[in-house]
Amino acid sequence: MNEARIRTSLEKWGAALVVAALVACGSARGTAPSGETSASLDAAAVQAARADSVRQSYTDADVAFMTDMIHHHAQALVMARMAPTHGASGQLRTLSDRIIVGQNDEIALMQTWLRNRGQPVPDPEAPGHAGHAMHMPGMLTEAQLAELDAARGAEWDRLFLTYMIQHHQGALTMVEQLFASYGAAQGDDMFRIASGIAADQTAEIDRMQSMLREIVFGSSSSP
Repeated sequence: MNEARIRTSLEKWGAALVVAALVACGSARGTAPSGETSASLDAAAVQAARADSVRQSYTDADVAFMTDMIHHHAQALVMARMAPTHGASGQLRTLSDRIIVGQNDEIALMQTWLRNRGQPVPDPEAPGHAGHAMHMPGMLTEAQLAELDAARGAEWDRLFLTYMIQHHQGALTMVEQLFASYGAAQGDDMFRIASGIAADQTAEIDRMQSMLREIVFGSSSSP
């Protein structure tokens, strides 16, 4: 625990002791706080605890993860949005639509998390986001994106599955790196979002690997 967190914890405990002392003094004088006063104190304590939780239960690694994952998701949206114009099969269009919905929902969650903590909030639709994110695990290079964009029909399906599996595996690596960072992912919201991303990406990787096997080896191949 760093010095700032220790100081904050001491301040919270000090405030709690002051409230306890006032309640004790009131009881000793035979003037215990009324039910309404007690409820007000309880509500104020809960509100203060929630505010402190939002303020303190995150690290620089948490902020970096949320920021980078928004950019990471943005590239998945670019890829999935090609489906209608690149001759994707019905099965791949359905998958692409599902990815678009899921990634947009997660981007909104991550943006809200950053906004609630007074952090800069990336816009995944802003020009130049792809260049910012190229260093992250699983991200497609410009050459790979160009190859996918040039493909059509069955070849696009194959490349999309190949590259989206790569992309999702990169997201799992980012989650693993987050959990390996000291003190990171301790807040409930942070842990829930990161764990949800990992679960969703893992399920989609399994689905896409099955679809890719069918394209490459045929429907008679064993799973």
